[in-house]
Amino acid sequence: MVAMTKRVKLFQIVFNDPSKTFYCSGDKVAGKIVVEVNDITRVSAMRVLGIGCAKVNYAKGKQRCRQEIDYLKYEEVVHLDDHPADTDGSVILRPGNKYEYTFGFELPQQGQLVSSYEGKFGSVQYYVKALMERASQPVLECKKTFDVEEPLDVNTPDLLSPAGGMKEKKVTCMFIPDGQVSLNAKIERQGFCEGEEILIDAKFENTCSRIVVPKAAIVAKHTYQANGHTKVFTQKLSSVRGNHIISGMCDAWLGKTIRVPKIKPSILGCRIIRVEYALMIYMHIPGSEKLVLELPLVIGTVPYSGLSSRSNSMSSQESTASNSWVSLRMPSSCPPSYCDVTRDTRLDQPLTPLLDDYDGGDSPIFMNSPQFTFPPLPPYSEVEEECNGNSHGNAHMLPVY
Repeated sequence: MVAMTKRVKLFQIVFNDPSKTFYCSGDKVAGKIVVEVNDITRVSAMRVLGIGCAKVNYAKGKQRCRQEIDYLKYEEVVHLDDHPADTDGSVILRPGNKYEYTFGFELPQQGQLVSSYEGKFGSVQYYVKALMERASQPVLECKKTFDVEEPLDVNTPDLLSPAGGMKEKKVTCMFIPDGQVSLNAKIERQGFCEGEEILIDAKFENTCSRIVVPKAAIVAKHTYQANGHTKVFTQKLSSVRGNHIISGMCDAWLGKTIRVPKIKPSILGCRIIRVEYALMIYMHIPGSEKLVLELPLVIGTVPYSGLSSRSNSMSSQESTASNSWVSLRMPSSCPPSYCDVTRDTRLDQPLTPLLDDYDGGDSPIFMNSPQFTFPPLPPYSEVEEECNGNSHGNAHMLPVY
């Protein structure tokens, strides 16, 4: 922020490293205050403040809920280097010159700060403010914000532990029981970073008469507290869906993936603002409320350092698929005889729409009869095979496969 008046041409704060995107606890925030004037100006003092504050502000009925927490309070009087000062400490600035006041201070150690945040009903902001005190003149001020991102390592034992659960729900139609739906899901760990993929293992079962749709989504939960009141704001960030499950059927996800989008890390150490994430796995049931299972997530800044879970899962699935394919290729009985084989065995049916998915803008659901194709006919040739010595000249016609 640049402040200018009739007498002051330029008054701004410049950081030493303008390309630095964020600061962490223990880092040094350093820079200079640049001043240019149009007229001769006497500056009594130049003060620098480092401020960090969490604020919550929202309305609840006719009551205004406000609360603040300070995380950074720093103040220093800075001086011009190699510039004469009067006995009272004031200096005279003249037009045509550029004056620079240098400053620097360290941020508190880890555990004493909270990451920067800008939300719907609150914020966590850090900034440097400069105050120019002039004789018989109003105090002139300018400020410049900077971001703080506290490190959050997802490689801790708690965040590397898996999470899972099971939910079921009885479905009714006009107060008449209509079966139930159930889901059982788990994830391999709870800590993730931006861009990583979450692998979901889940099983869905549908015994009601309706067609249900399994889905998963990453949701954010923002909690604001002020004056003894709590306000919660939730937001869906990204989602995936599975196949429709008809009545009496079940489906399974083996390592289905959902990518963590570009989002701010979790904020867990602030008393008035809390940002939490969850993986919501649910089943959409037409005409009824969803069946929802929420698994906790923590979004960190230090990525997972172990082996790629995606690679392990894919290799496991490939191994399983390979074994299944081998078992399919090995026949358990003799090839079919000619009398059992028909020339045209495919059943072609038109696509039949079943229902609309009321939980999104997806295409209508269609059902198509599966295609059955028997393997090609085995090669056939006639050979003569001699029997035992008692039957000379006799031969049997045998098919060769």
